[in-house]
Amino acid sequence: MSKIIEIKNISKEFKVLNRREGLKGSIRDLFSRDYKIVKAVDNISMSIPQGEIVGYLGPNGAGKSTTIKMMTGVLEPTSGEILVNGNVPYKDRTKNAQEIGVVFGQRSQLWWALPLIESFRLLKDIYQIPDDNYNNMISLYKSLVDIEDLLHKPVRQMSLGQRTLSDILAAFLHNPKIVFLDEPTIGLDVSMKSKIRTLIHALNKEKNTTVILTTHDMGDVDALCQRIVIIDKGKMLYDNDIEHLKGFFGSYRTLKVRPAGDIGKQAEELEKELKNLSVSITADEEWISILVNEEKSKVMEVLGTIQKTHDIRDMKLEEISTEEVIKKIYEEGVE
Repeated sequence: MSKIIEIKNISKEFKVLNRREGLKGSIRDLFSRDYKIVKAVDNISMSIPQGEIVGYLGPNGAGKSTTIKMMTGVLEPTSGEILVNGNVPYKDRTKNAQEIGVVFGQRSQLWWALPLIESFRLLKDIYQIPDDNYNNMISLYKSLVDIEDLLHKPVRQMSLGQRTLSDILAAFLHNPKIVFLDEPTIGLDVSMKSKIRTLIHALNKEKNTTVILTTHDMGDVDALCQRIVIIDKGKMLYDNDIEHLKGFFGSYRTLKVRPAGDIGKQAEELEKELKNLSVSITADEEWISILVNEEKSKVMEVLGTIQKTHDIRDMKLEEISTEEVIKKIYEEGVE
């Protein structure tokens, strides 16, 4: 399978001024040469085949946006090599821009005061999309999502979900080889999240478009990604499929209990009672979730300890979730 993105040992360093406090410090900073070097991306390598959906994950400040800016040609790497569809992005910015689509945060490429169809027509002229290709894409969009009412609606009158949906459609309009999506479902309700995930998956299958997805929503990862890449502090921690990742944590189980009484208070009590059993405890409005590593403590041992002092109304046992796996990798890494 051909590789559409090839990254070899790329790093990106920024020179950051060591700032002083107070007004006098600010004035002295104007003439200061006291800088430190910050490595936002540190020696990352990966190859991505055409048509793959890759989840690019990491905590805030991990270096995800910096990597994507290098792939889109906005930033030049300090060292290393990068090829996107055969182009060196920072050298061939115009050509690279013609072959990629982007949806970043709340930045829209749609014209605020115009109906959606007029934004599509302007993009058609900007990307010089042939009439047949443009009409085929609009027909495909109509078959995938109900956009008839949106086409003639000004962007300023759309809800957040409708604007996000429209931005994704705009990003795919010129049939790019690669689309970069940054938090595409953030702030959306469950129904709109499902619709957008279905749309991204369908466009990926229909057009064999490579999708690079950055997100903190593990629902996006489970629904869309065949592969995930995890970075933290600029370094790559993991690059493989989700099931392989879960194999690192196969001994973990999540025990969920619903006790009688105040859940928050009982979760605090369980933190103290189970501290010697190497478990991790979280709570929501309905359940107390206890992450158990069975190499250190058995689930039945944990449950037995709980039942000695708590009245349990309901319980269930689950495999470790993708979200919990990702969290543990942020905390512990993968050997």
